[in-house]
Amino acid sequence: MMFFIDTANLDQIKEANDLGILDGVTTNPSLMAKEGISGKNNQLKRYKEICDIVDGDVSAEVISTDFEGMIKEGIELSEIAPNIVVKIPMIKDGIKAISHLTAKGISTNCTLIFSAGQALIAAKAGATYVSPFIGRIDDTNWDGMSLIEEIAEIFAMQDFDTDILAASIRNAKHIVDAAKAGADIVTCPLNSILGLLKHPLTDIGLEKFLADHAKANA
Repeated sequence: MMFFIDTANLDQIKEANDLGILDGVTTNPSLMAKEGISGKNNQLKRYKEICDIVDGDVSAEVISTDFEGMIKEGIELSEIAPNIVVKIPMIKDGIKAISHLTAKGISTNCTLIFSAGQALIAAKAGATYVSPFIGRIDDTNWDGMSLIEEIAEIFAMQDFDTDILAASIRNAKHIVDAAKAGADIVTCPLNSILGLLKHPLTDIGLEKFLADHAKANA
């Protein structure tokens, strides 16, 4: 399973990249705003800065919700760097835009997926990735991981090449559960990735090893 980081913060991207496990980055308008990045030119500049750090795919989201606008933005975003993936919302014009951009050889990520049917039609349109929002589904008292399992089963049965990119990951357990459910990729905050490193027994064991070493070499 691949690991993407969900942020527009360059320091966090560099930290994840330095771990040697980072495969890509996803961003969205909310994450840009969180970093105080406003204005089209500044956002395009940040996408370029991210692509300069990361070799893997970088999802850059369109703002338009109409077909013509999404195509115009998508082509502009794709010209930033070869590893840009155009993130398109799951709406009717979004599916049309995915089909059009795919025909032009531009990679796409269909975002805001909340059902297997949405994932199915996005894959049929040629999306490179579909992004089911696990945490937001859990917030409605449904099981987000069961959606990953359902999409994975359909994609395997129908032999789709589209990758399942589990989004709205809230914690380290979500990452493990997504891997078990069949997600090809998880995209998550840095804290969730770092959470995989932690276990109290590891800390206790290391403390004992160091204490025994110190005692033996006193």
